[in-house]
Parts: sequence; C-alpha cells; structure tokens
Amino acid sequence: MKHKLHWQIALGLALALILSVTIKVGGLGDTAFAVGLTAACEFLGKLFMNALKMIIVPLIVSSIICGIMGLGSDKNFGRMGVKVLAYYSLTGLLAIMVGLVIVNLVRPGDVDLALAQQIIGQAETSEDFVGKFEGRGTGDLINIFLRMLPPNIIAAATDNGQLLGLITFSLLFGFFISQLPDRLRSFQVDFWESLQGVMMRITDLVIRFAPIGVFGLVTPILIRTGFEAFRPLALFFFTVILGLGFHVFVTLGVLLKLVGKVSPLQHYKTMSPVLLTAFSTASSSATLPVTMETVEKEAGVSKSTASFTLPLGATVNMDGTALYECVVVIFIGQIYGVIQGFEIGFVTQFTVVLLALLTSIGVAGIPAASLVAITVILGVVGLPLEAVGLVWVTDRILDMCRTSVNVFSDTCGAVIIGKSEGERGIYEESGSGTAQ
Repeated sequence: MKHKLHWQIALGLALALILSVTIKVGGLGDTAFAVGLTAACEFLGKLFMNALKMIIVPLIVSSIICGIMGLGSDKNFGRMGVKVLAYYSLTGLLAIMVGLVIVNLVRPGDVDLALAQQIIGQAETSEDFVGKFEGRGTGDLINIFLRMLPPNIIAAATDNGQLLGLITFSLLFGFFISQLPDRLRSFQVDFWESLQGVMMRITDLVIRFAPIGVFGLVTPILIRTGFEAFRPLALFFFTVILGLGFHVFVTLGVLLKLVGKVSPLQHYKTMSPVLLTAFSTASSSATLPVTMETVEKEAGVSKSTASFTLPLGATVNMDGTALYECVVVIFIGQIYGVIQGFEIGFVTQFTVVLLALLTSIGVAGIPAASLVAITVILGVVGLPLEAVGLVWVTDRILDMCRTSVNVFSDTCGAVIIGKSEGERGIYEESGSGTAQ
C-alpha cells in the first residue's frame, strides 16, 4: 500500500531522529560511521535543494503567467473582480504583517551562539552572509523597486537575487497576454499551459523525493545538536500558531464586523464544518465543495458571488501560507544573525513581506507550494538554505492549520463581497437559504 507523502516525510524525520539519538547516546559522534553518515546526508540534502532550485524559474514564471492571463481573460471580471483582488491582496498583506510583528516580538531564532553554529553547521558561510546585509539602511529600499524591473530578464532568471524582477515580468506578461486578439492569445495560452503542465509533472517528481531530501537536511542538524534543536523549533511552532490565530480571530474578525457588517461569532460557528474539513484534508481545493455549499446554504451568499470568489480564493488567496513563509524566513535569518550579533534590517524584512505576498499568490496551486516559495525568498534575501529542512518537522501540523486559515479567509471574502454587492440574504434572521 502506497503511503501519502506526509507520512513518508514523517517516516524520514523519525528515522533521522532515531539515528541521531543512537549516535548521541552511544557516543559515536566522532566515529567514521557518524562522519560518513553526515557527509552522505549532506549530499542527499544538497541534491534535493539543487533539484528544487532547478525548477524554480520555469515553475514560477509559468504558474504566474497562467494564473494572471486566466484572470485577465475572464469576460465577467469587472467590478467584482477588482473587489476580490483588493480583498485578497489586503488580507494577504495583513497576514504577513501579523507574522512579521509576532516573529520579531517572540524571536524564536534567538538562540545561544553555540547552538546557532551547530544548527547552521557552516560557520564559514557567515562572512558572505554578513556581506549581504552589512551597511544596509532604509535608503536601499529604492533598490528593491529597481530590482522589480531588471534591465536584462535573461540575466535575472539566472540570479537568485533578481527573482523579484522575474516575478514582476511574469505578472505583466500574463496580464498583456489576456489583451491580445483571440488567435494570438490562444497560441500563448496553449504554450504557457503546456509548459506549466510539464513543470507540474517535474515538480511532482522532485517532491516525491522530499522524504529522502528532508532526511538528508535534518539528520546532520540533529546529529550536531541533539534535542537542543527542538527548543527554537517549539518556539517557532508557537509563533506560527499565534500568528495564524491572531489573523483569524482579530484581523478577519474585525473585517467581518466593520466591513461586512456581520457577526464574527456567527460566521465562526457557521463555518466550523469548513474549518474542520480544511484542517483534516490540508487542501483548499479538496475543501472547496464543502466551502461553497456552506457559504451558499448556511451563510446565504448568492451562488453567483460564491462561484466566482471561492474557486478563485482556493487558487490565489493564501493568507496562512503567506504568514508562514514570512515567519520561516525571518526565523532562519534570526538564527544566522546570532553568529555575527546583528539584526536583519528593515529593507530585508520589507523584501520578505513583498515576496511572501507575491509568491503566495503565484505558486499557491503547485505541489509543496510553501517550500518552493520559501526557497525563492531565501535566495532573494541572501540567506542560505541549510536550516530549511528543520522546519519540516512541524510542517504537516502547520500545513493543516494554515490551510484552515486560507479557507476561512475565502469564506470571509465571499461574505464581505456579497454584502458590498447589496445581497440581502446573508445572515438574515429569517435564516439560511441562498440569496438570488
């Protein structure tokens, strides 16, 4: 019987834990076996990360172009479409800002110097790391916008630091494809959709090796640190959960009350079946039938509004994912920052916010979307990838939580936009029933 990917990853993590404990307890840390195992695992981890890096550019470009040209060519994409994109952009940005504030307050990556060096395992990279961040100030903010429009898009595609420009180009390219005459547009649509289809298959292939890759990334860290690595990891887990909870119960609750003019408590109660389904499946798309039925029949949103906002939301509205990406990158940056005793500044954090917002929309529909997006952001801000495997220990549970947040935000958007369109059947005392 073939086990699901997350169980395979869990098995890889369990094996990494068993091996590291055996080596630690048996005092085998300096033996040839431990050294050879560490070298082999580092090779596997590097191989997996190289495979991810290999697919990033064509995957990001084709996914963003397909998503944007699909939106722009929708004949019904008018006033409601603008409202939907405005809502998704706003809630995504608010979610990222919540994550940014909380991760800077809790600071899960603030560990002692020895543990930081053990987790990283490559102290020699620290000088290169410092060179990318030293001397930066708010004056460098303008460089972010300059990087959004690179003079050479081909060169940008080969430079991790220029991926922001590639994303901007893809957004523009996808939008203007939708403005072409039908004959020319159909050619472009066929080409980019076929390219995306190929890249999805290659991505599926790479992700199938995620259990081995994660094993290779995590095992050297656990051999070096033992259970000490779980202390900052537990705090990281708490930080993400706190951020997701704040966004659901405060940010979205306020929007429901002030903008949607509906009771947040009533909406939480009505959407409980949707949240439970999203949590158990960890998939916005798999939850979509339940989401649409509940929003229409229980909340009273019209079928036309629900059928437009919810499928689109399941594809591009990823508040929880964007928040998670932000926290992961800053968490890793904090661990690296401990070695040299400096802070990751405003410019870098602004870049993280911008990229988390763009990548949460652009890569939301692909397999292991958060891993691909985090890899993109780490490359742009200049952070190495050695510690990224550590967060996979908690990824399955956090994936279930952030999917619930993604889906709940979709339902809030449907209600708020329905209200803004003047629908009268939404949460009226007369009860349920679909508004017409």
